[in-house]
Amino acid sequence: MEQVKISDEMRRAQAEFHQLVHASSAHDLRRPSNGTRWTNRQLLFHMVLGYAVVRTLLPLVRTLGRLGHSRGFAATLNAGRQPFHLINYLGSCVGGQILSPRAMTAVLDWIMRGLQRTLAAETERSLALTMHVPTAWDPYFKPTMSVLDVYHFGTQHFDHHRRQLTLEGSDDA
Repeated sequence: MEQVKISDEMRRAQAEFHQLVHASSAHDLRRPSNGTRWTNRQLLFHMVLGYAVVRTLLPLVRTLGRLGHSRGFAATLNAGRQPFHLINYLGSCVGGQILSPRAMTAVLDWIMRGLQRTLAAETERSLALTMHVPTAWDPYFKPTMSVLDVYHFGTQHFDHHRRQLTLEGSDDA
């Protein structure tokens, strides 16, 4: 049942992304976002990147969840939070300028197809696998997350940043 809810949330976020990109002018995309140092265009790229992080984390959670040795891994990643935050910021600055909004939409669609496919194939047992995660990397990372939690993270991240957009018709425009 949770799989269906997560899948529906991802579909909703994907449809919202399409609508946001379609309705945004070049001027809208150049405006600063609310509460970040990114423009709306860069923040849209960062929102896509959140789902790419989900794709990257899933195999780690499955593997380390089976092995049970994730506490040290999470501690190591937490220790590297400053370089991570810098790379995260600069990557979204650059990626948001290089990738057109249309290309961002195509990348998001590709990521979502893969996530929907893997989510549909998950078992109750695989969804319950857990690992420790670097809580200093993101406010939505909990000390221990299951595979299901990681799928949900993408939409939590998306919704958080959606509220920071200053596009016409967005909550804070």
